[in-house]
Amino acid sequence: MTYIPPQVFATKFTCPHCGAIAKQSWQARMPSLGHHGDDTQNVIRIGTCDHCGEISLWYLERMVYPDRGNAPPPNPDMPPAVKSHYEEAAAVAAKSPRAAAGLLRLALQVLCKELGEAGENINVDIGSLVKKGLPPTVQQSLDVVRVTGNHAVHPGQIDTDDQRVVEALFTLVNVVVEYMVALPKRVGTLYSALPTGALEQIKKRDATRT
Repeated sequence: MTYIPPQVFATKFTCPHCGAIAKQSWQARMPSLGHHGDDTQNVIRIGTCDHCGEISLWYLERMVYPDRGNAPPPNPDMPPAVKSHYEEAAAVAAKSPRAAAGLLRLALQVLCKELGEAGENINVDIGSLVKKGLPPTVQQSLDVVRVTGNHAVHPGQIDTDDQRVVEALFTLVNVVVEYMVALPKRVGTLYSALPTGALEQIKKRDATRT
């Protein structure tokens, strides 16, 4: 899923409202004078998404509305229980990257439970998923978020106050959801749509291997 982080005066980026990569129209103003225009010295900047019509409000270089920092939109197939923690992390990321990292770790713990694990110890859950054939790339993504989230609670060598570190965690959570939820869902839909005769042949083929 391609993501272009929002940036003031950028001609296009991923809209924080609709999630589409869309053209942005801009206006700027000085609060004290009520002056409108595209003068880059004006401190209040307003971007309008050409796709959904919603606005983003900026103070100088910082987006203050919607208040979600540079977190990418959640994967459309993200389970609701996971998405609630993801969105909460996005809402606090600009103010407290450390808090966002902890919330993203919690989001993955909930995701592990959604995937059939106990959901009590994320490290144990990841080990169980590895035994079930978890791809190495997904395992590494899970462990990056797990370890970074741990350091947000118990400060160590990882700088969880670095917004760039935490912004990368949002992408990794979406990667895990893509591999573990979205991809199996899409493949399952296509597989079940195969002709009945083809499905029976596949079952017979696989039965001879056991």
